[in-house]
Order: sequence, then C-alpha cells, then structure tokens
Amino acid sequence: MAVSLRTECSRVIMRSRCGLCTRETMRELVAVGRCVRCARFNDVNRAFPLSSCQQRSFTAGRGLLSRPRPLPLLLGTGGAYLGYQYYKRRGEQDDGAPPSLATPTQVALYRSFPTRLLSRAWGRVNRVELPTWLRKPVYSLYIWTFGVNMQEAAVEDLHYYRNLGEFFCRRLKPAVRPLCTSSCLISPADGKVLHFGRVQNSEVEQVKGVTYTLENFLGPQKSQNNNLSSSFRDVLLSCPESDLFHVVVYLAPGDYHCFHSPTDWTVELRRHFPGLLMSVNPSVAHWVKELFCLNERVVLTGQWQHGFFSLTAVGATNVGSIRVYFDQDLKTNAPHYSKGSFYDRSYVAIDNQVLKAAGEGAVVLQKGEALGEFNLGSTIVLLFEAPKDFRFNLQPGQRIRPIEAARAVCVN
Repeated sequence: MAVSLRTECSRVIMRSRCGLCTRETMRELVAVGRCVRCARFNDVNRAFPLSSCQQRSFTAGRGLLSRPRPLPLLLGTGGAYLGYQYYKRRGEQDDGAPPSLATPTQVALYRSFPTRLLSRAWGRVNRVELPTWLRKPVYSLYIWTFGVNMQEAAVEDLHYYRNLGEFFCRRLKPAVRPLCTSSCLISPADGKVLHFGRVQNSEVEQVKGVTYTLENFLGPQKSQNNNLSSSFRDVLLSCPESDLFHVVVYLAPGDYHCFHSPTDWTVELRRHFPGLLMSVNPSVAHWVKELFCLNERVVLTGQWQHGFFSLTAVGATNVGSIRVYFDQDLKTNAPHYSKGSFYDRSYVAIDNQVLKAAGEGAVVLQKGEALGEFNLGSTIVLLFEAPKDFRFNLQPGQRIRPIEAARAVCVN
C-alpha cells in the first residue's frame, strides 16, 4: 500500500508539472498537504515516518533553495561576464587587433558592483591587529603572491607589523631611494609607467589610445591669462612659450604604497572628488574610457618653477583610503556622496580671502618629501607646465623601482 501511494503521488506531481492535471486533481492533492511538494512529502511520510528534527532540516533546506539572493547572483553573473570580456580582449590584443572600449551597458554593470562598500570593509580588515603567530604566514602569502621585496623595507621582521595596513604602508631604507640632484622632476612613486607625453586638445591619455578630458579630471580652474576664448589646456598655462605635459604611474599591490613629492613646489589647493572605486589595473584602463574621471581622486594643484603643477592620487577597488600627510581633514570613501560633486580646501586662504603673494601661506614641499599613501596599489597622475623643449627620460611600460625612481622622470 505504501509503494502504490508513493507511485500515485509521484505520477500526479509529474502530471502537474507538465500542466496536464485538472483543477480537481490539484484540489485533491492540496487537500492532502499544503502544496504539491508538501503533499508528496506528507504521503511519503505516512509510509516512512521522519523525526521532527529531520523534518525541520528538510523544510529549512527547501526554504533556502526557494528564496533567491539577488546580490550574490549579481556578483556571480557580473563577474563571470566581465571575466569573459577580459579574456576576449586579451585574445584580441594578442592577435594584434586594437582594444575595444566598454559599452555603456558594460560600464553600468561594472558600476553597479558595491566596490565602495567592499573597499570600506577591506579598510576595516586592514586595521584589525593580527596575533603574533599569524603575522608571518599572512604576510608571507602576500609577499609570495605579489612579489614584494622585503629587503628594501626599513623593518624586515614581519612580526613588527601589527596589521595589514602597517604592512602595506611600510617604509623603505633611505639608501634604496637616492635623490637625483641633476633633474628638476623625479617619479612620485614606485610602479609602472602607463603613459606620458604632451597634452593635446585638452585631452589626456590614461593609456595608449584611451583618453579623458582635462576639465572632467581637474574640475573648473581659474584662468592664468586674460584670453577668454582659450581652451581648458590654455587656461592652465601661465606662459605662451610653455606646454602641458603628463605622466601616469600605476602602483601594483606589491609596490611601495607611499608617494612622494616629485619636485620642489607649493600646493595651493586640494580638491577631493568622491566617486566610484573601479579597478585601475592597466587592462581595465584600456577598457573603460575616462576611468580616472569616474573614480574617487584627490587633486593637489599649485606652482613650480615653470608654472602650473598638479599631482592627483586616484583611488581604486580596495583603495578607498587616500591619505595626505599634511591634510588631516581629508576623509575619503565616505558612505554617501553626491554624484559629480567635489570639495575644495585652499591652503592660501585666510578668512575666505586668497593671499596675493606668490607662495605665501601655501604648503611648501621639497623634492622627495613623503607626501601621502594608499592602502593598496593605485595610480598617480602628474600634470604640469614646462618649456616646449621639455623631454622625458622614460620608456612606455617602464618599471620604476626604488633605485631607479630618482632618474625615471628627467629633463634632458
């Protein structure tokens, strides 16, 4: 009797799934239990009774399967799609075809990822003090994964670093970073040179062939000349005999995460752009147009010996925290922000009146002086005015190591 009961129940359920059962059959089935699946479960239970504990486990398992989780589903499908696009672009680049830019739909999908939330969570993890016995295994895994050279660190003992944040922002031995006294400009950080050159038509190349506009990147600027019809690039120039140049340096997770003043200059303004925290990996920079304008960034602008000078620290995934040592009021990766907004702090203003004397009240930085740090790898962008015969001593894709940083960006 029990076997025929299970068979009949299974047959009716199969028919109901195919849509062949009648209303009367469904009513009879529901009368036995709460629903089609519950009816089958109850009939089987009559022949093979289950304990109350087993019934609760069975019901709980069914409940979990019946409730979809939208966030993991979005992350899983979106990550798989972006991964497929990444390997597809790699195949196109290997075949010699030009890299294709992301479509608006692809960018919107990427922007929907909760990268700011993940970065804040990662920041909290970085501040958790690790037990002494756990520090060496954790840091050794990171060193092995990203190729960190601990022989350059001022403190090589891994037990010295209480948490991941201290390890990421470790200091270097003074001897591994000699300053180049013959050059007016040095590298601000250790990393890879993504692009450099002359700014054309008020657009800057984040990588070869992929550009962003100066105005979106720096925000509105006060004109340094009286020509009202000038382009945004000309607005930044103080001398008609000068030109505008740029350098993009990418800091990988295994690189030294502090950045330094690349020259002797005065910082007059700090502008903070809240924004997204998408990856700034070179492969993503080849794919997303105006990536540096979408991401959160801190722009320091001022003057050096040739005129306009700016250094921009661009945030990235898990790099929501950008720290500038002389500005303790700067807070990045806030939970809420207004899209397209930015916040200024003038270092040459007293009682809302800007000082007229050149350099008076501004933050004076010396070449090689420690300027700030990231919690993980990111990007530094230099934009500066210089004579038209300015020349770089660089190669595209060049790795800038501490021993080479002093001669990486030089004037011939």
